[in-house]
Amino acid sequence: MALIAVSWWGSWSGENWLAQHAFLPLWIGYITTLDAISELRSGTSLWARGKLQFSALFLVSIPFWWLFEAFNARLGNWSYDFPHHYSWLAYHLDSSLSFSIVVPAIFVTAELFRAFGFPGRAGHWLTIRPGKAGWLLFALGGIAMVALVLASPNIFFPLVWVGLFFAIDPIVRLMSGWSIAAQVERGWWAGVLRLFAAGITCGFFWEMWNWRAMPKWTYEIPNMEWAHLFEMPILGYGGYLPFALETYAIVMVVNRVLRIWPDEYFVFDRPDASEVAKVATEVPGA
Repeated sequence: MALIAVSWWGSWSGENWLAQHAFLPLWIGYITTLDAISELRSGTSLWARGKLQFSALFLVSIPFWWLFEAFNARLGNWSYDFPHHYSWLAYHLDSSLSFSIVVPAIFVTAELFRAFGFPGRAGHWLTIRPGKAGWLLFALGGIAMVALVLASPNIFFPLVWVGLFFAIDPIVRLMSGWSIAAQVERGWWAGVLRLFAAGITCGFFWEMWNWRAMPKWTYEIPNMEWAHLFEMPILGYGGYLPFALETYAIVMVVNRVLRIWPDEYFVFDRPDASEVAKVATEVPGA
């Protein structure tokens, strides 16, 4: 919390060296604070369950957000303001360090919501079981969304925040991996709701801390240049909901290939024993 306080002050202090390097320590403070609160509350956390696995979240986050930077080269929905010119190496190094916090921020926030018992009874809902053919159609639909974004970005730009999820998550399910698809097949929606809550929470802090920072990002989103909360148009915050699911899907597909995180490492996406018993009594064949 002290790191947050110092870095926040530094980030908003003007165009000086401290402001230019405050983003990473600010979010390290956020991540470590929430992780510690989760452990105090529930007796476990991402850090407590494996320091190397925790560190791997930072590494996988870097290429993940560079992927969205590649999309934005076509979309042009956001741009960065800098206090001075950066060399190619300095820009890509500083950017990669900043991008490294995206995945761990989403995941520690989802873990925090689990530690405080969210969403409770709402975590068990209807089952969706389209079968292998159905999940394949979902994946093809996601690929089509991404293609539409690239083909006509001025019209289909919102689909970038859902297309990757629908393209990737069903594939993880078809590979017999743990995925959102596998969860909703069992009627377990707690992971989805925790990720939604994590996405909008992180989105709020990203936008608030960016508001008076330097460097900072600004938006140019078609038909949304009204009713801003900080730099982001109000409607733009809706993108943080599916973005959190995309973050999860990317980690799950990476893990399906590289086996970085053991099955028991992530718990915010899995029901407690009591929830399993509840589903077993209410869902035939669960």
